[in-house]
Amino acid sequence: MPASISRSQFLSGDFSGMNAPIRPPWALEEAQFVERCTRCSDCIPACEYGLIKEGRGKFPYLDFSVVGCDFCQACVKVCKTGALFYDAGEDPVPWTLKATILPSCLSLNGVICRSCGEACEEKAIRFKLEVGGIARPILDQELCSGCGECFAVCPIKSIQISPLEPRDQTA
Repeated sequence: MPASISRSQFLSGDFSGMNAPIRPPWALEEAQFVERCTRCSDCIPACEYGLIKEGRGKFPYLDFSVVGCDFCQACVKVCKTGALFYDAGEDPVPWTLKATILPSCLSLNGVICRSCGEACEEKAIRFKLEVGGIARPILDQELCSGCGECFAVCPIKSIQISPLEPRDQTA
């Protein structure tokens, strides 16, 4: 099923829908989110870590540069329009975001660094020692919640947080 894209994505040529900003947890699929979100900004101060920022068109997006998301649901609780929708009985997974370790990773290039593994509460990142003193990071996509903690602590931003597949959600 092709991804539904927003008007902004269409006009910018993002026909795949893969370049959408990272929305708060439990956000509807991008086109539905943009349609329902009134840009009231209630979710921005609701995030105690300041992770939610005002983005293009005043729509909220997540900025993992300092901290990751702990899925406290504060943003969902203040959303009056249903653009952020949590149904514990239906789909408790906040999103399809997952981390990817990029080739520029310090550990992959022979520099000792394990920041991402130490920050990962889910233990999705572990290190395998190899000949030559390299500790190769191994990322378990099944354990990864896409919280962004690994991105926040990476000294050279060699982690990418992105959706593995479009989320089909209606509320």
